[in-house]
Amino acid sequence: MNFKEDFLQLVWKYQYFDKKELRTTDHEVLKIIQVGFHNLSEGPDFRDSVVVIDNVILHGHVEVHRLASEWKQHAHGGNPAYNSVVLHVVWENDQEVLRNDGTSMPTLELKGLIFLDIWRNYEQMLDYKSELPCAHGLKDVPEIVRFSAMEKSLVERLHEKSSLILNLLKETTDNWEETAYRWLFVCFGFKTNSQAMGELATLVPYKTLQKHRDQLPVLEAILMGQAGLLPSESEEPYVQHLIREHDFYRKKYDWDATMKRQHWTFMSVRPSNFPTLRIAQLAAILSNAPSLLQSVLQDSRDFAGMKKLLRVKPSDYWQYHFNFGKPSERQTSSGISTTALELLVINYVIPLWFAYGRYFEEPDWQERCFDLLQEVSAENNYIIRRFKSHGWTAENAFDSQGMIGLFKNYCQPKKCLQCKIAQTLIKTESK
Repeated sequence: MNFKEDFLQLVWKYQYFDKKELRTTDHEVLKIIQVGFHNLSEGPDFRDSVVVIDNVILHGHVEVHRLASEWKQHAHGGNPAYNSVVLHVVWENDQEVLRNDGTSMPTLELKGLIFLDIWRNYEQMLDYKSELPCAHGLKDVPEIVRFSAMEKSLVERLHEKSSLILNLLKETTDNWEETAYRWLFVCFGFKTNSQAMGELATLVPYKTLQKHRDQLPVLEAILMGQAGLLPSESEEPYVQHLIREHDFYRKKYDWDATMKRQHWTFMSVRPSNFPTLRIAQLAAILSNAPSLLQSVLQDSRDFAGMKKLLRVKPSDYWQYHFNFGKPSERQTSSGISTTALELLVINYVIPLWFAYGRYFEEPDWQERCFDLLQEVSAENNYIIRRFKSHGWTAENAFDSQGMIGLFKNYCQPKKCLQCKIAQTLIKTESK
């Protein structure tokens, strides 16, 4: 039995088996009227199915297992959600399954009934030892099928990311301004320092920084000081000024808690991604935007608008420093790089738009996300290169985000048979 349960679920879903003269394991005549709706959450595998057993029409659910004994192993008998199961579909009926009232559970054994070409395609088309199990057949899948699978995984990925934002929204008691601010900090951490950036944003409320929006050195002093990144002393006049400013505002706002330098990762990080420089860039963005939420949602509707919002010059000091006290011989920053800008659009702006649309039930935001993603260059990472090596190239961020979603949610966990690409490979020339 070299297959997983999801293979049998696919066989039942698309009826890839001989249905002539079907009988249950108790030799009752079986007719399938409605397969049911595939349930990917808790509960029976297929809901709202309709079958006829010995001329009795039964409405209920269908549960699928490799072995009938798995019903007991999974403790379905004691779960009320399974009381409405009208048919147990198994590969092998190795054990009788009884209902809670002691009667036999109607069971269909698929052993010997599944079409041979479905078996052949399953074995030949999917290599579960490979990172991309469908790699050798990928180029043979019609483009419209690949696009459909990619679009589905993109939407799922946006749901995952936007859920993180909606969780932040709960933490801020439905304050969208504060949520947009905190999410910006998380994304500006660029994975390595995202957690520390998120913590910094909780220490310094957005409304506090808004009071000093027209004073860029004050924003830098507050953020650097609360981040624990300001030195205790310095010979540089500008840094001395920041130290004094932070000390003043720390007392003014009665801030006891500050982060420590140990919270931040500098090792193995490129200087252009040092948290000191990123915080300076954040301060410049906040100083430049009267309302961050308004700027993200309304004022910046395309990539050019996002560039104007996010790619602003930091203060003079940070144009020639990556860290405090260490001037660079050449200019270090005139704003975030094009690559960083595109990543922020993908990871900050798009999920925020999507979350906003979900929260207010305005589906137009989804199309707006899709339009902007098609303006942004495709990412160039290991996953995208893997797909490209097998003949599938990402043209833009819409494609690359969809491919990343496919890889992480289907390829890696080997949930191939829930993907339209693998389903298409298996059903080729079947039936």
